[in-house]
Amino acid sequence: MTAVGSLRGPVRRSHPDPVARSVVRRSADGAELGRVDLEPTVFGIVPNAAVMHQVVTAQLAAARRGTQSTRTRAEVRGGGAKPFRQKGTGRSRQGSTRSPSWSGGGVALGPKPRSYRQRTPKKMVRLALLSSLSDRAASDQVVLVDRWGWEEPKTKSAIGALEALGLEGRVLVVLGADDVVAERSFGNLPRVQTTLATELSAYDVLRNDWIVFTDETLPGAASAGTDDGDHAGDGPPTGAQAGVDDGTGAGEVAG
Repeated sequence: MTAVGSLRGPVRRSHPDPVARSVVRRSADGAELGRVDLEPTVFGIVPNAAVMHQVVTAQLAAARRGTQSTRTRAEVRGGGAKPFRQKGTGRSRQGSTRSPSWSGGGVALGPKPRSYRQRTPKKMVRLALLSSLSDRAASDQVVLVDRWGWEEPKTKSAIGALEALGLEGRVLVVLGADDVVAERSFGNLPRVQTTLATELSAYDVLRNDWIVFTDETLPGAASAGTDDGDHAGDGPPTGAQAGVDDGTGAGEVAG
């Protein structure tokens, strides 16, 4: 008789090939500059909803301060004297007025300071980010701008750029380390979130409707080409390739 265990083999799941997608490359004033092929391994995979849920849950948990605290009966001031004698009163015996059953007493099994941090494997964090980017690319909610090119920070310039690009709802603008002017220009807009390409996380992508990259911050830009040839492949791999949030940093997801 053949053992049941011998009939079982390793479960191999076939993953479909990444889908090739492209995006229109525009200037800050909305003028079309051609089309750019997005990196299929970044913007063309099948989104894994379970992994995205687990990673986002870990990121939100890591953002919790965990400073809540209640006093136990040992920490509440007073209650050292026995409230009344042990026998003869007809009441239940009590040894302290700071018992949890008394008003003003300590709290039984109350919350104490703790860490809500969850360990998330780096491969899972990366897969969640790639899944979120692929989900936005499949819905044509990825926008590419050559550069912002503003000489001084102005909220009016940022509003004009969003209107020219036709972006409504919540917008995530992925900036480079040198885009200080653009960061300050978008800073006063409540529906716009800015983040560095090296700090991009799945939570940032999923909580916004539109994702705006520049030639510098587009993940996989080293393999992307443009029709006019001005910035063909000059941007380094960033975002999903250069570095991502590890799912344990609270600063990137607070807000």
